[in-house]
Amino acid sequence: MGKYEIIIFWSEEDAAYVADIPELPGCMAHGESHEEALAHAKSAAQLWLETAKEYGDPIPTPKGRRLLFA
Repeated sequence: MGKYEIIIFWSEEDAAYVADIPELPGCMAHGESHEEALAHAKSAAQLWLETAKEYGDPIPTPKGRRLLFA
């Protein structure tokens, strides 16, 4: 997996930590702790990348720095 930014936050709605990888659309995971959410996010990202390769979909190049938000 490349060096994609992973954003982890607490979700009251889900009662869990959510890990979002914005550069990989739809790639998110959750866990009971930051560490668990991060581990699940890394697994989800690996699956996302493998699936993209399998279907010939474009794979974003990691920006390697903090994303900009408006």
